[in-house]
This record gives sequence, C-alpha cells and structure tokens, in this order.
Amino acid sequence: MAADTAEEIRGTAHGTAPVPLSVLDLVTVGAGRTASDALRTSVALSRLAESRGYHRYWVAEHHSMPGVASSSPAVILAHLAAHTDRIRLGSGGVMLPNHAPLVIAEQFGTLEAMAPGRIDLGLGRAPGTDGATAAALRRTDRLNEGADDFPQQLAELTRFLDDDFPDGHPYGRIHAVPGPVQATSPGGVQSPHRPPIWLLGSSGFSARLAGMLGLPFAFAHHFSAQNTVPALDLYRETFRPSEVLDAPYALIGVSALATEDEKEARRQVLAAALNMVRLRTGRPGLVPTPEEAEAYPFTPMEREFVDSWNANVVHGTPDEVRAGLDDLQKRTGADELMITANAHSGEVRLRSYELIADSYGLPALD
Repeated sequence: MAADTAEEIRGTAHGTAPVPLSVLDLVTVGAGRTASDALRTSVALSRLAESRGYHRYWVAEHHSMPGVASSSPAVILAHLAAHTDRIRLGSGGVMLPNHAPLVIAEQFGTLEAMAPGRIDLGLGRAPGTDGATAAALRRTDRLNEGADDFPQQLAELTRFLDDDFPDGHPYGRIHAVPGPVQATSPGGVQSPHRPPIWLLGSSGFSARLAGMLGLPFAFAHHFSAQNTVPALDLYRETFRPSEVLDAPYALIGVSALATEDEKEARRQVLAAALNMVRLRTGRPGLVPTPEEAEAYPFTPMEREFVDSWNANVVHGTPDEVRAGLDDLQKRTGADELMITANAHSGEVRLRSYELIADSYGLPALD
C-alpha cells in the first residue's frame, strides 16, 4: 500500500486495541445545525483523531441526502489536509462510476501533492444515492452499465495514476497532473508515492476483485453486517499477492458510539436509527434530535427495523463499546476497525471517539 504497508500498519502503536482504529466521517448534519457546523466538526474530529492515535480518517461520497454533507470527498480532504499533519486521509469511498477516471486521478494526485504519503483512494461501485440522482450525476439512465464496467474503470484509473498506458493507446499522450509525468519532464521531480487504492464493498463482488488484484479491502459492516464474514472469507480465499500486498489486508467499517451513561447511548443511537428509517422509506432529512426520536410514533415495522439496525451498532459505556469492538474483531479477523459515530450532535460524536481512545489507552500525541 505504497508508504502505508500492511507491515507498517500492523506495527503501529494502538494502545491495547487488538488492531489499529480509524475513523469514517459521514459529515452528518443534525436538525438545527448547518453544513458549515458539520464541516467544522469534521476539522475538530480529524485533529482529535490525529492527536489520539487513530490511524486513518476517511470521508464517504453521498448525494441528495440533507443529513450528510460529504458529497465532495476530495474537497473535504483538501480542507482536512490543511488542518492536520500526520494522520492518513482518504475516501471511504469515491464512487467511481459517478466520475471519469481521469478526474479522480487528477483530484487525488492533487491531494497527494498537498499531503505527500498521507492519502488513500478508496473506491466503490455503488452510486452512493438513489437512481434518479445517479442518473443526474452520470448524465445517463443506464446505471447498471457503470457498475458492470467497474473493473475496466478501475484499470483505466490505475493507468492514469501510474502514467503507463501502452504505446498506441488512445490515452497514451494524456497525463494526470499532478502525477508521474512531472518526474520525466526536464528538471522534474515527482513524489515517490501515489495514493494507494482500496476497494470498498458491501457484498462479494468487490471482495473477489480486491482479492484477485491483491489490493486492500474495506467492508461496510455498518450497513451490511450479515455479509461481513462471507465477504472477508471470499477476499482471503481469492487473494493473490501483488506489488501492493503480499498478504490480505481487510478493514471493516463499524458503527460505534460511546457515552458515559448507557441510557444516553441508547437515546443517541435511537435518533440515528430514526434517520435511517426516514432514509430507507424515501423521506431523507437532517439527523433528528434524541428528543424527537423519543417522541416519534414508530410503527411495528419501523420498530422492527430500528431493533435490527441498532443490534449492529456497538453502543454503551466506553467499557461496553470496547468489549463489543474486541468481539467483532475477533469474529471477523479484521486487520483494522474503522469507526463511524452517527449522532445528532457533533459534540457527542467527538466525545465518543475520545472515550473510545481512552478505553484502549491510545496515546495522546503532541
């Protein structure tokens, strides 16, 4: 994984956590808050994550969701790069079918120039939104075409990042800049690194592809928990050593929220679950307050969904969250846990990551 090799990651100091801990930020916007508030929280959270020894910090691409302000990962990552010094920053992920591969190569080449050796390029093949919005993003209604072409798009993106199209290729004279072509220009010097590619998924498709290509793999356990173990098994079974990795490396995204009081944790995750109820039933909005969630008249079907959803959210006191994360890591064999904390309040989210860091004895870095 370029400068961020599996061996280096496994050797990272992470307190008493079984594996490195990282952060997935959805840049959530709570009712009564603004996108500016959410982005300020992201800056504060990235700085906290860096100071407390979290390994990496990713943001995810979503569209047409009022409660999520992360429609432009590259823009957000550039902002976070200006406010941090050490922590790895990346996309968790960019939805490749929504974009021309050259555009992604240029954006992440620019990020790599801004924060050399700190950028990850995580890629997904889902649209990150509903079908109509995906059609507007891609200027086509042939949505399956983008997903089916994902391996070809990935190959094209990789060639733009490496600047190595074969002779005679129609794109052979096109260069993603910033990029390797600068090192071959007279007097040019180029960074020795390029952003390592991760494949993201919530099913077996990307797991198999990541394994066959010898790439690191990130699985969305936080919304596809029933598929986690089968997908990781498939990734490991199909893994072929590559120039990038000589052994499989898999992280999983997990929803987790810690508060000093168990009852308060239940209140917070109920609000996040109500937000998901509304999203899944075509009524997306800002993340509701715990008070609104407590007063909401859930139907029996909605209550069943909430119970099922929250069964996969690790929540409670710091000790309870630590025990839940340890158990999850043990069951899945994940090499890294990437925690996403969904709550109405940015202050609650920040405090959760701090409490989790304390529970594992993560170092307080200068």
